Amino acid sequence: MVTSGNLDTAVHVVAGAIGDAGGPILTTRRPDGVHQGGLWEFPGGKLEPGERPLEGLGRELAEELGITVQAARPLIRVRHAYADRAVLLDVYRVQRYTGTAVGREGQPLAWLCPAEMDEHLFPAADRPVIRALQLPDRMLITGADPARPAAFLRRLELALTTGIRLVQLRAPGLRSPAYIELARAAYECCARHGAWLLLNADPALAERLPCQGLHLTSARLRGLASRPGADGQLIGASCHDAEELSLAAALGLDYALLSPVRPTASHPGGSVLGWSRFAALVDRVNLPVYALGGLGEADLPAAWKAGAQGIAAIRGLWPTADPAAAADSARDLAHS
Repeated sequence: MVTSGNLDTAVHVVAGAIGDAGGPILTTRRPDGVHQGGLWEFPGGKLEPGERPLEGLGRELAEELGITVQAARPLIRVRHAYADRAVLLDVYRVQRYTGTAVGREGQPLAWLCPAEMDEHLFPAADRPVIRALQLPDRMLITGADPARPAAFLRRLELALTTGIRLVQLRAPGLRSPAYIELARAAYECCARHGAWLLLNADPALAERLPCQGLHLTSARLRGLASRPGADGQLIGASCHDAEELSLAAALGLDYALLSPVRPTASHPGGSVLGWSRFAALVDRVNLPVYALGGLGEADLPAAWKAGAQGIAAIRGLWPTADPAAAADSARDLAHS
């Protein structure tokens, strides 16, 4: 990874991840005989002197593919040092464009679903980009009522109907037998909606339970010497500073949460990062990072602008009331 100290020597490149949300993404094959030749990549190229990344993206995609970018947002920034050069890669999620993409320079094109991308067929700098494309832009952290499983699962079901596809099961006060039972029920609920379940639990316990991955507290993260979990699992961690983010990246984790961005109800007087500090910390790691702390869906554009993968939230995404109880109250009012 290239540090900020040698950023001036890095080749500044911009690339576009083109495709509908959740659908296949356009990739192109690099010519043989050039740097990283023969590998697949996300289309783009070097910025010209004085050119802004979005301007360069529009120019490169028009030249390479014959399309006109109409809307794009930041996806991830990657710094990487190859043996012969360093690159600074700004990647944008192209949300809207006109024209039909063709290889105007004779390059082969392929539309690939992120889940099916083989990172070994891409340059190393593109591997964090693949992970960012595979991850949703919202992570739900479960909230109240884990000790009341029926009400808890009704709230989870309601949240999943809004399109949530990544859930972190957090129930710190629950003893092991109850957590195991709740985790199994939550997994079945998530599976019905095509969502991934991450367990915020002791790694040894999580190995015994059905899930797509493991979420580490910052304390567990600091105690690790190697990446935990089984092959193929999604592993991430809660971070609060540059040291923890660097450790998460060094261990090869798939994502991180960085908090608190804003004051929260649980820590109303605590210190906060704010978007500027959040952006500065995220800019140091080649890792998808979710913004956490006092945020909701309305904060997604600000999070993307600051370099985040998206937002993670409890109160901002967890239903505030048990839907069954709310329905009972509505019926009582109607008959009063």
